[in-house]
Amino acid sequence: MNVLIVDDEPLARERLARLVGQINGYRVLEPMATNGEEALGLVERLKPDIVLLDIRMPGLDGLQVAARLCELDAPPAVIFCTAHDEFALEAFQVSAVGYLVKPVRLEQLSEALKKAERPNRVQLATLTKPLEDDAGHAQARSHISARTRKGIELIPLEQVLYFMADHKYVTLRHEGGEVLLDEPLKSLEDEFGDQLVRIHRNALVMRERIERLHRTPLGHFQLHLRGLEEDSLTVSRRHVAGLRKLMQHL
Repeated sequence: MNVLIVDDEPLARERLARLVGQINGYRVLEPMATNGEEALGLVERLKPDIVLLDIRMPGLDGLQVAARLCELDAPPAVIFCTAHDEFALEAFQVSAVGYLVKPVRLEQLSEALKKAERPNRVQLATLTKPLEDDAGHAQARSHISARTRKGIELIPLEQVLYFMADHKYVTLRHEGGEVLLDEPLKSLEDEFGDQLVRIHRNALVMRERIERLHRTPLGHFQLHLRGLEEDSLTVSRRHVAGLRKLMQHL
């Protein structure tokens, strides 16, 4: 992970650089920024993953810089490193993922950097909002977001196997397990209609995952999906004909 340090005090920049250098997996980018305007230019040029940002600086302060970064299509994660503890609320209003009060300790910085590897609110919105093509038409999201015990998990659409409705929740089954969503099946079908196939009133499967359909001795139809070898899904009779027709063209 590439880290850009932004601070108007040379000693503060040097100390943060030394601390980052002691943590595996992170690299301090050069040059470091001495003010807000420099920071914006270096973010545009160097594309850091994380920005360690002071608040009190001449010209644009850290809060103003963070607000401008929020406007980027792919903003870096921001961790404020400041001598002032009264700006914490404002910091998180501009989507900061961490707020460290100087003198910053190694353990605190390490924990904040690890947290910064998870997407912040703005990054999450970038990944999970519908995109627009060149003509301005809405396109489907590339990831599905779900709240779990780990926080916010992002599941790439290409890893999704199926969506199954049960009461007011929808289970998303993917290559690594399953999560619960609070999105209705209908909205998922509307957004990803060309990639999903309805096999039951409560189930949508990814079209590219369809492998084979078979009929059980009791006359039920079961669908097997690639990546779901240990299980199969029931297909309702009203959807069998349409599914068979679709499979002829897969």
